[in-house]
Amino acid sequence: MPFNALVITKPESGYRCELTQLDEAQLPASGDVTVRVDYSTLNYKDGLAITGKSPVVRSFPMVPGIDFAGSVTQSDHPRWKAGDRVLLNGFGVGETHWGGLAQRARVKGDWLVALPERLSEREAMAIGTAGYTAMLCVMALQRHWADAGVAPGSGEVLVTGAGGGVGGVAISLLAGLGHTVVASTGRPQEADYLKSLGAASVIDRQELSAPGKPLQKERWIGVVDSVGSHTLANACASTRYGGAVAACGLAQGMDLPASVAPFILRGVTLYGIDSVMAPMARRVAAWDALAKTLDRAQLAAITTEIGLQDAIAAGSALLAGQVRGRLVVNVNA
Repeated sequence: MPFNALVITKPESGYRCELTQLDEAQLPASGDVTVRVDYSTLNYKDGLAITGKSPVVRSFPMVPGIDFAGSVTQSDHPRWKAGDRVLLNGFGVGETHWGGLAQRARVKGDWLVALPERLSEREAMAIGTAGYTAMLCVMALQRHWADAGVAPGSGEVLVTGAGGGVGGVAISLLAGLGHTVVASTGRPQEADYLKSLGAASVIDRQELSAPGKPLQKERWIGVVDSVGSHTLANACASTRYGGAVAACGLAQGMDLPASVAPFILRGVTLYGIDSVMAPMARRVAAWDALAKTLDRAQLAAITTEIGLQDAIAAGSALLAGQVRGRLVVNVNA
């Protein structure tokens, strides 16, 4: 059966991403589960793949999309049967294996997570890898705070890149746990929106994005950082004694122009958060926690739905910092 998909090619004339029709027989033979995709989403990495602004895609042709949610139509995997509701994040899908910006996907059953009963397919993709990554960050901080005896409300928690998908979900989750959240953004006009998600205050990203001192005034008990570079270095330098920073992104850059001072003089812990190859038990725990705790009204407030044909232009807008929150892609619209 033919189906619609975004397909990236790299002919001699240059890099292209186009909406086209494929046949199920063209789906990757290496997969053992075929899924009818209901919704996908756009993350920062998807924007890089669609535009070709970073070598995210490793083989061609490629269907982008690191996330999807839908129902199994055919399975040769012992865990899954036709009709099962599933979701997928990462595992190289959309980079080295055809992904979710299509109406059909064929993947390895070991990569799939059962969609929690409390979540619809659309809600799962409103969360997507961005929200799932935010939950992994929050879980890392919670484990750290439990060991350190840090209670909610005992200090400020910084969320950088607050206007993006990771930032919005992180604010909602942390505020819901009773923490005082400070949101850092380059879009001051979004202050009311960020406060509606639970941020107690909003600061300009310029306070963190320039080179700073190796040790700064202690302020944060924890940080969720999706920006990297000088922002991450300054966040570490201003984290309180025994605090923790969860780093999951590189919007400002891959470099880390930092000092060891916060780590050896204040006992600050830097947690690296990887969502792509995270162990299955951690994935399931994150999705279960999201289904139980994430405020649905706030999730709706950060979500915009687009059709598959709109995803190419949206990928460029996402990289340009013109997108607030999360973009859900209805692949059947």
